Amino acid sequence: MRDMEMLRRSSVFAAEAMDVFNHTPTEKELVSQGKALCKDYIHSRLNRAGVGWSKSEQSLSASGGMLGEVSSVLLWLGDELEYLRPHVYRNVARQLNITVTSENVVSDAFLAVAGEIFSTGVTWGKVVSLYAVAGALAVDCVRYGHPAMVHTIVDCFGEFVRKSLSPWLKRRGGWVDVTKCVVDSDPRFSSHWLVSAAFTCGHYLKAVVFYLLRER
Repeated sequence: MRDMEMLRRSSVFAAEAMDVFNHTPTEKELVSQGKALCKDYIHSRLNRAGVGWSKSEQSLSASGGMLGEVSSVLLWLGDELEYLRPHVYRNVARQLNITVTSENVVSDAFLAVAGEIFSTGVTWGKVVSLYAVAGALAVDCVRYGHPAMVHTIVDCFGEFVRKSLSPWLKRRGGWVDVTKCVVDSDPRFSSHWLVSAAFTCGHYLKAVVFYLLRER
């Protein structure tokens, strides 16, 4: 039964991936998908931090399909990046010396960080880093009693995608291109077209992706 389900999910993903590669995504699609992926990333980080979110809402990564696979890869890459640089992705509001009571302050701070990250160009590693910043800042907002700011962060992410990332994403065929950054021994990431270099590291890390912060 499990094998049948894995086969079904792989078939669905393969079919949707082919559709994606045969279709140049529009700016509107890229923004909408980027926001959905950001929301999924944030919810994962809120739940991990114990300041959870709606339990009734199924995550993208658990739903299958192309966008679900992309979300799973982003979350996995984010785990590795946050493990390698934990001090960067904790207490972001404190590091930025901001309060999270003002929507304008949170928006300006997030967009300023995004601009700095991509000041020298776009890579998938930097995209993952921005997701990690969004997740960490959202955790701070909820912990300080301002959960409504989560929507502000998601909207800011979408706006940044529209203004700064959509041309780069279009050239790569959309968000699905991130799946080429990683191969994992877990069956969920066993698709043969995924590319990476990785090594085992103790009981915690399953792999470290060398391509994470390189130009592709």
